[in-house]
Amino acid sequence: MSESNDKELLYGLEERIAPAPAFFTAIQHVLASVVGIITPPLIIGSVLGLNAYLPYLISMSLLASGIGTFIQARRFMSVGAGMICLQGTSFAFLGVILSGGMLVKSRGGSPEDIMAMIFGVNFVAAFIPLLVSRFIGQMRRVFTPLVSGTVIALIGISLIKVSITDWAGGHGAVNFGAPANLGLGALTLLVIVACNRIEVRWLRLSSIVLGVVVGCIAAALTGHLTVKPLQGDWFALPQLFRFGFKFDWIIFVPIALVSFISILEAVGDLTANCMLSQQPIEGESFRKRLKGGILADGISCLIAAAFSSFPNTTFAQNNGVIQMTGVASRYVGMYIGGVLLVLGLFPFIGEILQQIPAPVLGGATLVMFGSVVAAGIRIMTQSPVGRREMLIIAIAFGIGLGIEAVPDVLGQFPPIVGNIFGHAVTSGGVLAILLNLLMPAERSISVAAQEVKVH
Repeated sequence: MSESNDKELLYGLEERIAPAPAFFTAIQHVLASVVGIITPPLIIGSVLGLNAYLPYLISMSLLASGIGTFIQARRFMSVGAGMICLQGTSFAFLGVILSGGMLVKSRGGSPEDIMAMIFGVNFVAAFIPLLVSRFIGQMRRVFTPLVSGTVIALIGISLIKVSITDWAGGHGAVNFGAPANLGLGALTLLVIVACNRIEVRWLRLSSIVLGVVVGCIAAALTGHLTVKPLQGDWFALPQLFRFGFKFDWIIFVPIALVSFISILEAVGDLTANCMLSQQPIEGESFRKRLKGGILADGISCLIAAAFSSFPNTTFAQNNGVIQMTGVASRYVGMYIGGVLLVLGLFPFIGEILQQIPAPVLGGATLVMFGSVVAAGIRIMTQSPVGRREMLIIAIAFGIGLGIEAVPDVLGQFPPIVGNIFGHAVTSGGVLAILLNLLMPAERSISVAAQEVKVH
């Protein structure tokens, strides 16, 4: 490693870190991801009429995320990437889960029947990443830096839309786009940037937390922080298959397809994590990390389904936190897992975190999600980008982002097509894979010159 690269990290991947800074850094990862973890169950619960079980679903989402994150960081034998790979509830499954739930509901199924079907199907689909992880070495032509970088950049761009929405006040806010909301987000962002650029280790480690705290104080002083009374249970124990176990092939097939596509997303996030942690993104050690990371993803999804939580995946959000704090020590990942586990056992803590104003969260997450886009671009350009590569990137970005911006373009197809390919990550990612496999690679200039001399 070069001296400049050494300075980019305060703590390297295998460096042990004292409990206090480790815990403080873990809190920042949790703050960056907790909203993403609890949002899918909130959306699914409200659409499918599962409101009575929402506190338990949110609690189990946090619990499963904590267990999965600990496994990834601890790396038991060959299971886990051995990095800060925060596991969280995947947004990619939202459409197909909602479609499956509505199908059960149309058949007269109760909320318990809906959840038994969803979690049963998800449990079976979790074996897909387990199987794919065994052949990750043979799939090098699929998971190339060009494809992974494209997917990472698409993930970051999609996440930025969420940040901007929160910054303006949150989806459906009455005062959406109000100057006060924009000011709160800007203040939070400025505090994070200022603390990150000051050459004081503790300020850099706590930049995100300090930004959120300052933003919340400003929101309270200006009347934009409303403290709501806690209504959920104070303690919740997990129960295996609490709602039973059901299975339906019609519901399974689209979820299985999304499970495979989510592997590509995980590969992209793991590649970005390796790069930010100053680990190789090619060679045998890289393939072992990918294999262990995808395997742990599958186990995390198995645990999630068994504890009545929706599918997990490796989150991209925490890659931005690694870059902002300069802490890549995998031991922090174990602290993150412990914190999320505690949040899952004590639902009232999650309720408190839910009360952070949306503009403050938007300002805090914007710079991190922007870092995800930058990481994707860096991975794409690890090797020379010729005409072929530019064409693949252009088509994947153009169609992926175009479909996400105008989802009605798939309106004439069956709903399941829109549910699967209506997102930039799925449509752009599939296109990047297909084009990379089908388009022949360009011959190098030196090889072409030699052929000319021969003839």
